[in-house]
Amino acid sequence: MTDGIVVGPMLRHVGPTSAAIWVETDRPCVVGALDATAATFAVHGHHYALLEIDGLEPATTTEYHLTIDGETVWPDPDSSFPPPRIRTRPDDTADEPVRMVFGSCRMSVPHDARHRRIYGVDALRTYAHQVAHGRADWPDALLLLGDQVYADETAPQMQQFIAARRDTSQPPGTEVADFEEYAHLYRLAWSDPAVRWLLSTVPSAMIFDDHDIRDDWNTSRAWREQMADEPWWPDRITGGLAAYWLYQHLGNLSPDERADDPVLAAVRESDDGGKVLHEFARTADRDPSSYRWSFARDIGPVRLIMIDSRCGRMLEPGRRTIVDDAEWAWIDAHIRSASHADHVLIGTSLPYLLPPGLHSVEAWNESVADGAWGERWVKPAETMRQVVDLEHWAAFGHSFRAMERLITDVATAPGGHRPQTITFLSGDVHYSYAARMSYPGESDTTSRVHQLVCSPLRNPLNRAVRYLNGAAAFAVARAVGAPLAKRAGVPASTVSWRVDTGPRFDNAIATLDLTSRSARVHWDTGVVADDGETSMKRILETDL
Repeated sequence: MTDGIVVGPMLRHVGPTSAAIWVETDRPCVVGALDATAATFAVHGHHYALLEIDGLEPATTTEYHLTIDGETVWPDPDSSFPPPRIRTRPDDTADEPVRMVFGSCRMSVPHDARHRRIYGVDALRTYAHQVAHGRADWPDALLLLGDQVYADETAPQMQQFIAARRDTSQPPGTEVADFEEYAHLYRLAWSDPAVRWLLSTVPSAMIFDDHDIRDDWNTSRAWREQMADEPWWPDRITGGLAAYWLYQHLGNLSPDERADDPVLAAVRESDDGGKVLHEFARTADRDPSSYRWSFARDIGPVRLIMIDSRCGRMLEPGRRTIVDDAEWAWIDAHIRSASHADHVLIGTSLPYLLPPGLHSVEAWNESVADGAWGERWVKPAETMRQVVDLEHWAAFGHSFRAMERLITDVATAPGGHRPQTITFLSGDVHYSYAARMSYPGESDTTSRVHQLVCSPLRNPLNRAVRYLNGAAAFAVARAVGAPLAKRAGVPASTVSWRVDTGPRFDNAIATLDLTSRSARVHWDTGVVADDGETSMKRILETDL
């Protein structure tokens, strides 16, 4: 913590003339940067500020410092990192290159030799050092695609905090139990100096995945019924969603979206918004249609659409969907209206295009769990769904097929402007790869469609599990998946795809470089030299 700052500052949504800076402080105060100020608001005794900066000039870079009650508290004058800055784009449609970096799945553990042996080198932290010291170009945005925190697999520091509050021999043990523990979990995740600096100077967009709440979150109706029987679950889910809204989602929103958000207005109007957020989170969990977590941003020639593929699921057997009908209509409209964009990026924590064999296995499992092979196979299929994590887009066949129709329509739209590329960005699976999709009507003049996966930033599978996982996804599933899916009556897909780059199981961060006529991606992993210095090593790259 630095002179009153608990977490942050974090640079979030940045437009051509505006920027948002989020911070948690240790007391009620007025936070300032440049010519803007904001009073903190309280949630469960914690204090937060969202600073709305306006009047910036397009295509400029502006250094800033943060004040609390008029006193400068950030950056530390003795810091070895460059001053934090806000860089605005020329305008929403300018034909300037765009650089996005993305990744997912990051455990917050120390960076000593022992933890590096277990968890590898932190790709996000290493990348931050590269940018800070001029060894990597500054990106336009950092996209974090899920599992920013692990509420169910806590590190020793987090476990010490939990043990000081309650008896960890009782459920939920060393898992996070409530909002207070979530707040500490986020503090640990973003307090490393290099990561903290990166988040203070590069605009970020985030979406949750299961471990932000709990493994297999909303995998099925049976899973929800099992969790509802746990007496500790209500505090966990409400605390998790309230914390996610505060620490991740709020900064995703544009100034207009924040101004229209009734939850933010109610929290600011309260002496302490804890009760407001508790009720909001309880409703959001029980009725996914009550709040939309998905969001969109335009960055130069790029339309980014980030999809909630967890909280908004409809789990009725026979018609499982990734999101409810209203949210799908929103997604459909934002993808179809991206005709001005040279590139459409669809962020979804779970890969849309898995290795083809694994896709078929998941589609088969959904069909059998819905009764395709008779009632006696339903429960074993549901058990398999949870044990083996068969819960990606392939396991929500209605949503997968709706998306394939939508992408085909947009990629082949007659006349006018079509995006050069349509690209799914994902994480979750703990290996990185690129896949190319083919679709009806594809030609040299239609959009090129890809799936890019970067996972993990820091949480690698051990070597034995890597081999098993790779063999299952790329060999066993390829041999058995299609025949099983056919026997279960899974409808044939109108699209096809192949993994043509990867997989790699290293900790990694991916960089996507886009211009009006080109797209290229590469993955880098962190390495440590004999003298202890860290650097990045290229492990994959491909031209899109």
